[in-house]
Amino acid sequence: MSSPYRAIFAAPGTKAFSAAGLIGRMPLSMMGIGIVTMISQVTGRYGLAGALAAALALSGAAIGPQISRLVDRYGQRRVLRPATAVTVASVAALLIGVRAGAPDWTYFVCVIGAGCTPSLGAMVRARWSRIHRGSPELLHTAYSFESVVDEIVFILGPILSIGLCTVWFAEAGPLLAAAFLAVGVLLLTAQHATEPPPHPRDHADRSVLREPGLRVLTAVFVGTGSLFGAVDVATVAFADERGHKALASLVLATYALGSCLAGLVFGLLTPRGTATGRFLLGIGLMTVSMIPPLLVGNLPFLAVALFFSGLTIAPTMVTAMGLVEGLVPRAKLTEGITWTSTGMAVGVAVGASVAGRVIDAHGASAAFAVPAASAVLAVAVAFLGYRRLRPAPEREGPRGEHDGQHDKQDRREGVA
Repeated sequence: MSSPYRAIFAAPGTKAFSAAGLIGRMPLSMMGIGIVTMISQVTGRYGLAGALAAALALSGAAIGPQISRLVDRYGQRRVLRPATAVTVASVAALLIGVRAGAPDWTYFVCVIGAGCTPSLGAMVRARWSRIHRGSPELLHTAYSFESVVDEIVFILGPILSIGLCTVWFAEAGPLLAAAFLAVGVLLLTAQHATEPPPHPRDHADRSVLREPGLRVLTAVFVGTGSLFGAVDVATVAFADERGHKALASLVLATYALGSCLAGLVFGLLTPRGTATGRFLLGIGLMTVSMIPPLLVGNLPFLAVALFFSGLTIAPTMVTAMGLVEGLVPRAKLTEGITWTSTGMAVGVAVGASVAGRVIDAHGASAAFAVPAASAVLAVAVAFLGYRRLRPAPEREGPRGEHDGQHDKQDRREGVA
């Protein structure tokens, strides 16, 4: 790795918690697409598959921020393990129900329980923020690295999930996703030295979503999540229509590969201009990149189109994490990051459900209009609310956007 990436791992424990986060984040890309593939394999109903993926995402959207709020208040170890136990039990019940041919409504009950999946990405980023908050350059590189990890997850996850579901047995993808989650959480929570301290007295009854800028950012992520969810479902159906369903994982991997490469390069660069300006540019480019998938007619061209679309993702996501740092108090950072994931989860739910219905009615090619429309929605919200995306003055400073002010804030709140 080049110098900036070596520097972020100089602190003790960073390699260990980042590796644990990689393992624990695999369900992020495996669970939803695994459920879509499993249900379509067993029933042939993409509408039901998309609805279950939507229910999973909506459940995570409702429960995830509450889990992260408890983490900010009580610490990662005390909250993540029981939440993970609920998720694993729910996934196990779902797989048993699918194998036994249970009624559809039981599947929805199970995926709602699986929504207790904690946001491992938020947990890891909170640890990075604690370690490097005095150096905005290193924190930028750390967030870029974690964005790359996200894309590695999205490269490997669909390949494993779709491949196992289609080649081994239908329930294999979600089963492995649950195993990854359990192992990752156990490894992460075993590392105490890098865990951010809890803030039990930090306005426990007040949600960080009251911050106007975070509300705008979360709304933008609803649009981007809808884009991602629709692309996943439409790509699987597109490949299935052409008799190569297993190749959908490789096509989706090119999408993630583009983002991974962009994230690696972005982490080596010194950010220019304001975070708000960079975010608006990224969302705009992401919208433009959704035009080519509307025009393709075969899998190779779709893979190329999605690769170039992927180049816009990681830089936009990294910039968004920097915005969250400036928009929310440090003691609420885990919850703040999770709210962006929640917005994305809601969007994934909408995008997957709408795309599934469009596929059933008009075919896979028509479904690529759903991510294009979602991107237009995201960019419209971003530009309409850009003034609220500017970090509060008290969270900016000459040494970086956060460090000195966080220390003052800790003293004011009695948690330092």
